[in-house]
Amino acid sequence: MVDLLDCTVMPYAWGSHTAIAELTGHASPSSGPEAELWMGAHPMAPSRLVRSGSAQRALPDVIAESPARELGPEVSASFGPRLPFLLKVLAAAQPLSLQAHPNEAQAKLGFEDEDRRGIPRDAATRSYKDSSHKPELLCALVPVDALCGFRRACDTLRLFDELACRELEPVLAPLRASPDRDGIAILFRSLMTMPGAEGSRLVRATVAACAARVGSSGFAREYEWARRLDALYPGDVGVVSALLLNLIHLDPGEAIYLGAGNLHAYLSGVGVEIMASSDNVLRGGLTKKHVDVPELMRVLDFADGPVAPLRARAVDAHERVWDTPAREFRLSAIELARGDAVTRDARGPEILLCTRGSVVVTPGDGSAEVVLDQGRAAFVPGSTGRYTLVPADPPGTNASLYRATVNLT
Repeated sequence: MVDLLDCTVMPYAWGSHTAIAELTGHASPSSGPEAELWMGAHPMAPSRLVRSGSAQRALPDVIAESPARELGPEVSASFGPRLPFLLKVLAAAQPLSLQAHPNEAQAKLGFEDEDRRGIPRDAATRSYKDSSHKPELLCALVPVDALCGFRRACDTLRLFDELACRELEPVLAPLRASPDRDGIAILFRSLMTMPGAEGSRLVRATVAACAARVGSSGFAREYEWARRLDALYPGDVGVVSALLLNLIHLDPGEAIYLGAGNLHAYLSGVGVEIMASSDNVLRGGLTKKHVDVPELMRVLDFADGPVAPLRARAVDAHERVWDTPAREFRLSAIELARGDAVTRDARGPEILLCTRGSVVVTPGDGSAEVVLDQGRAAFVPGSTGRYTLVPADPPGTNASLYRATVNLT
């Protein structure tokens, strides 16, 4: 059995007016920002399905009714009666906030602590929306720019030496004294705890120095992004913090994996994102939302070093997978051409997202086939077993889809 999903679009302010609209077949841009298309069972925005002509139902309710059938015995035994991953299309027209995510132990303790203190789960001042960690993988559909992890300390000092901004020297002293993760941590904390007026003056001086160096430096892209971030968040010390991070560019098909404690921000572009089913975010600037400095410092990993894009590994002639250490998810892409018929086995729950053309999904259990058009997603229960993928009419049309599964060994 395979079920088409009705999914929620999250209207965060940084979202695109065109990317998700185009993916889902709308002829005109959306009237408001469309930031993320959520596919999964997270309680904040669960997908819905219609099965056997019955009324539309939320995916978490369907799973709760029969976890073994919907998730399969391996997944239900390992993760309990819940879908362990959340699939999204992320469309960033503007930069997201600087942010990091907790590990499993931190998420559980933080969630329980905020519950104990009586902070409502939908409160703007709440850091932990659930008790799960949030490792994630983003695969670019179009070019993506992102900040990811702390740059090697010696290279960050080289950037600031070139910038020659005298107002920065007092805050750079700890990094000069200890050009490693300890120095980075002290520098970052001093930025995050700087009084507002002092921080604004530092940002203005830094951005002015960046403007003077754009076009004549090996760090020109970093300086230009600092200017763009300041235009959006004037006076936010996150503009200076961003200069501590690796600026990376992803071409379509390249990905980045973000483990616990990685300070990052997606700056622009569109990608398919998969994560453990969580919405826990600790923010570190470039936002008007709640910033919990003590908790952010507790979860951050200050390890420094370069970040390389993650490239997919071929599974066979049709499928390629981005390998990660996350237990909760596995993301792969399947390409189909005219005449192809690709068979796959569902050992656990799967979500299929079509990003080009249309695909006919035929379950091996004799239940009805499903036509998956561009921008649509389908849920494959763990009990489905074998299913077949064939490009839909018209003949000759190629099709592409992303396959989200649990990372079973």
